Amino acid sequence: MEPSLKTLLDDVQGGHRLTGDEALRLFQIRDRQVWEIAAAADRVREERVGNAVTYVRNQNINVTNLCVNNCGFCGYSKKPGDEGIYFHDKAEIQKKVALATERKCTEICTVSGLHPDFTAQSYTDVYRWIHEAAPKIHLHASNPMEVAYAAKKSNMSTVAVLEAMKEAGLNSMCGTAAEILVDSVRDRICRGKIPTKEWIRIITEAHTLGIPSTATIMYGHCESTADRVVHLSILRDIQDETGGFTEFVPLSFIHMNTPIFREGHARAGATGREDQLMVAVARLFLDNFKNIQVSWVKEGIKMAQLGLLAGANDLGGTVFEESISKGAGATNTDYLDPGEMQRVAEDLGRTLARRTTLYELIPSRDDERT
Repeated sequence: MEPSLKTLLDDVQGGHRLTGDEALRLFQIRDRQVWEIAAAADRVREERVGNAVTYVRNQNINVTNLCVNNCGFCGYSKKPGDEGIYFHDKAEIQKKVALATERKCTEICTVSGLHPDFTAQSYTDVYRWIHEAAPKIHLHASNPMEVAYAAKKSNMSTVAVLEAMKEAGLNSMCGTAAEILVDSVRDRICRGKIPTKEWIRIITEAHTLGIPSTATIMYGHCESTADRVVHLSILRDIQDETGGFTEFVPLSFIHMNTPIFREGHARAGATGREDQLMVAVARLFLDNFKNIQVSWVKEGIKMAQLGLLAGANDLGGTVFEESISKGAGATNTDYLDPGEMQRVAEDLGRTLARRTTLYELIPSRDDERT
């Protein structure tokens, strides 16, 4: 006989590690008990990280939108001959870096398509250009797919590529290209991307080399709740082994302009219930993660605020430039003013705290809340 929901949630708060079947049960709740799960997760959040809502002052740099892949969930990438292709050179990238410095950013995040001519040298050149223009800014870039692509194009091992990226100035890696770490789903939504086993290997190599990373999931398309549990279990196992994940970031599928939605192969994104449960169940299941981020870019600021009541402690970054979600059909994705973040945090009776990429707190100054 299954324990009551209250008993299960009490057990988790008392130190019980959720099993996959228990996580699946929580994901499947559809009534007002969703709020009980969210409340339990929020209590765990308070015990684990306190009441601060954190954020990073960062800027994205979209280097190119030309991409060899044909991911079904992407409305951003372009193919040769398409209108609107761009590929920023050194001068343009360093101009954007200078702007990030003026904006008092502590992090630059590069986001790009897989350009047909890119090699490992292409990535390390970009990283050196950024580091040259702003040596004190934390470079958060690349992902396991880019590492695998660079390795293949340059006839190098993925470890050698990671070492070269680190030497060029890479400080931490994006845990993207994960989508859903179930190959049957990956075959449907991103067949050109690396399989689950390779993603795991490369992210583990990065952690072993002292390159921390984020962890992500993209949900709300054609995966099952069981697939979500498998994904979270993989992340928890990696974290047990390496401790290299700085945060978990659930990414709700933006459907409007994507091929898999237009062709009828995916549904119209996650519901609000699912968004709440993804944050809450992640907080309860990922007991070896300290930080859970809500994506205002994907969900909007109101749902992001509700995520802060369901176990999340971080609002992500200021961004300043965003093309991926916008290409898929999202709106208002380019910038979130820290003043608005403060309003959201204080509305919940919590404080806003600025952080670095690696979650070191930065003393606040009034002139940085704009």
